[in-house]
Amino acid sequence: MVSSRIAKVFLELAREPGHPFGDSKYAYHIYLPLTDDGRIDADSWMQNPARCRVRRFRPGEEAMNGRLRRGPGSRWFFDYDDRTDFDDEAGFRYDSERFVPGEYVSIREDDGSLHTFQVIDVRPQ
Repeated sequence: MVSSRIAKVFLELAREPGHPFGDSKYAYHIYLPLTDDGRIDADSWMQNPARCRVRRFRPGEEAMNGRLRRGPGSRWFFDYDDRTDFDDEAGFRYDSERFVPGEYVSIREDDGSLHTFQVIDVRPQ
């Protein structure tokens, strides 16, 4: 059996056109259950999805709070509006990603664009 824990994962925008050094002002804090090797533990998420949430930061905008949800085909997404049943932003291949410092993960944001973020820190909660 693989053990898991709720962790707070800090993501910052990685280098991309327009941001040659990345940008710490574009960030996410994600609370999710991780296995010892840094992968999302779907079974733990199912036991307590309310503990799994996200907070998005962008310059010039108020921080957005949402939930981490799972959809068909093991897709993970962020839902900022409880009134709807669809994803606002989607994690790219989160079912196989490792959330450990130095790794990179991608998010398809609400405008449809795909951005890469670096895992800056992971803290137990």
